[in-house]
Amino acid sequence: MPKREYSLARLLGYDDEARLLIVNADDFGMCHAENVATIDGLCSGAFSSSTLMVPCPWFDHAAAFVVANPQIDAGVHITHTSEWDTYRWSAVSPAAEVSSLMDASGKLVRDVATFYAQARIDEVERETRAQIDKALAAGIDVTHLDSHMGTLQLDPAYHALYVRIAAEYRLPIRMASRSMLARMGMAEVVDLADSRAVLAPDHFWIGGPAAPEETAAYWTQVLRELQPGVTEIYLHAAIDTPEMRAITDSWDQRRADYQWFLSDSAGALLDELGVLRIGYRPIRALQRSLRAC
Repeated sequence: MPKREYSLARLLGYDDEARLLIVNADDFGMCHAENVATIDGLCSGAFSSSTLMVPCPWFDHAAAFVVANPQIDAGVHITHTSEWDTYRWSAVSPAAEVSSLMDASGKLVRDVATFYAQARIDEVERETRAQIDKALAAGIDVTHLDSHMGTLQLDPAYHALYVRIAAEYRLPIRMASRSMLARMGMAEVVDLADSRAVLAPDHFWIGGPAAPEETAAYWTQVLRELQPGVTEIYLHAAIDTPEMRAITDSWDQRRADYQWFLSDSAGALLDELGVLRIGYRPIRALQRSLRAC
């Protein structure tokens, strides 16, 4: 595929002014409270996509839902970190094969800085493939890939690995905008994605409300300022449970985001703005119709 000259929306057959939105629920499978909210959002149509954390304790529950509902867009939220203090997970691969990804407790490292300081890229690749393969073996029709806490997106070598794996599995990916990657000194990643016919949304919104009480105003402004093309935004939807409160102090923001996106006002705003919700499935179909040069 030659270097891309048009927006993804145009490649998908929409006009140049069309605004298409992917609302992706990250962390599917992380815990029960996340699963309940994510399933509700997917069934209602408020979320058009989700990504599963394969190493996590509630992956099997999430996978069973996705397999029973094959129309659902479900990607792999490639996971190389285990960040919470009292709720941890390990790698999918045997620990001895990915020891550089683990901490002294035998769990995945807690943060991105530690990951970059000690991870071996061959072991990162082994674990990344193991997570995708486990999702496929569970019967999930994987629609796309993204990276938990951005571990595969913040360093050029890891981002190149991410693109190469996506090309092999013929899957689109979450990626920063082409202009942002250029500013980050990763223009070669864009060229690699183009050469391997790996597609990504035109725009990726990074960030979220500063506090739960600002949720409605924040997301309303984001939606009103959407640019032409395909934009992906993400959230970590959860219901309010003792489990969720015990895992993370961010429980209230997760609850607020979940409730706002399922509200009538959110749907009415998207209708008012003429924003079309899509998932990754048509992007994957387009990617698989292309031939890499």
